[in-house]
Amino acid sequence: MTQPFGYFVHHQGRGHAERCAAIAHALPSERRLVIFCARNDIFPTLPTNAEIVVVPSLFEATGGEATTMDHVPTPSTLHCAPLGWPSIRRAMATIVAWFESADPALMICDVSAEIAQLARICSVPHVMVLQHGDRGDAGHQAAYDGAAGLLAPFHAALAQPEWNAVFHTRICFAGGLGVDTRVAEYEAARQRIGVGANEDMILVMAGGGGNGFSQAALGVGARSRPGARWITIGPVERDWHATEPGNIEHRGWVDGAADYVASADLVVSSAGNTTCQQVLAASRPWLVVPEWRYFDEQHRKAEALAAAGVACLRPHLPSSAHAWQRALDETLAGHRPDAQRALIDRRPAEIAAAWLEQLATTLWRKTAEIPPALTIGA
Repeated sequence: MTQPFGYFVHHQGRGHAERCAAIAHALPSERRLVIFCARNDIFPTLPTNAEIVVVPSLFEATGGEATTMDHVPTPSTLHCAPLGWPSIRRAMATIVAWFESADPALMICDVSAEIAQLARICSVPHVMVLQHGDRGDAGHQAAYDGAAGLLAPFHAALAQPEWNAVFHTRICFAGGLGVDTRVAEYEAARQRIGVGANEDMILVMAGGGGNGFSQAALGVGARSRPGARWITIGPVERDWHATEPGNIEHRGWVDGAADYVASADLVVSSAGNTTCQQVLAASRPWLVVPEWRYFDEQHRKAEALAAAGVACLRPHLPSSAHAWQRALDETLAGHRPDAQRALIDRRPAEIAAAWLEQLATTLWRKTAEIPPALTIGA
C-alpha cells in the first residue's frame, strides 16, 4: 500500500490552503493526503484522496490555559510554544498518533517550525514550505536543516540573495503554485465588474492575513489622480480623519478577484502570495506596498520583486499627493510585462507534486539523494 503524505496547513490567510489544494489535485489518486489544519472552511474543493483533520490552533487561546508560566523563556529553536496550553497538547497528540498509525512517507509543513521539528523528532521526513523573510533564526534554521527538501511557491528569480548554493540544491521552485493564473480578457473582465472600457482604473488590493491599507492614505492617493477610478478590494483600515474624494470606492471582499486584476490599468497591493501571483500572471503595472508580517515576510518578498524588476516598491503607502504622483509615475515607467509573466511557471502544481513523489520514492530507498526540481512539459 502506498504510504500517505501528511500536510500541516497554517490557517492565517488562504494562501497556505490554496497551495495545499493545488498539490492535492496534482498528486496521484492512489496517494492518500491527510491535512491537519485549525480550520476546514478555507480550502478550495479537494480530491477524494484528501481529507482534513481539524486540530486546535497552535497560537489562539481558548480560555483553558495556565497563566502562571509565561516567565519561563522560550528556546531559540521554537517560535510559539507557550506552556500549559491543553489545546496545543491535543493538536500535537493528534498528529503524533497519526504518525504512528499511518507511517507517512512525508510530512509537508506550510508552515510551522514546531510541526516540522515534531516530524523530525518522530522520525518522519518532512518538507518545509519556504517563505520569504528574515528567517535566519534558530527556529527556522532547525526546520530547514532537518528537512528532506524545501518547497518554494514562487519562481527561482525571487530567491533571497542570502540563500546559498547548497540551500538552493534542496529547493523545488514552483512559481504560481496554488493560484489560478489564467488571465481573463480585459474588456470581458471589466464588464463583469462594472468598469467602463475607457476608464483609467487603479486597483488597490490587500489579502486576508492582515487589516488592509489605511483609508486616509488611499484617499490622498485618489485625490492625487482625480481622473482615475480607484477601486479597493479586500480589507481597508478605517481612519476617523480620512476625507475621501468621489473617485474611490471600497468593495470589500469580492468573488472573482482575478477579474479586478485583469481589469486594472495599475495595481497597488500588498505582497501576499496569492496577490503576487495574480498580478504577475496578469502582468499589470504594479506598486507593491508590503504589510507587516512576522519575520518581515512581505518586506523581503517586495524587495525580491523590485530586485527582479517586476514591481515598483514603496515601504509604506505614500503620505502626500506629490509622493503618490511620483510612485505612480515610476510604476508606469518601469513596467516590464514580459518579465512579470516569466515568473509564473507552467503547471506549477504538477512540478511540486512530481518532485514530492520523486523525493518520497528516493527517501525510502536504501540509497537516498535529494532530487532536483522537475520540469513538466505542456
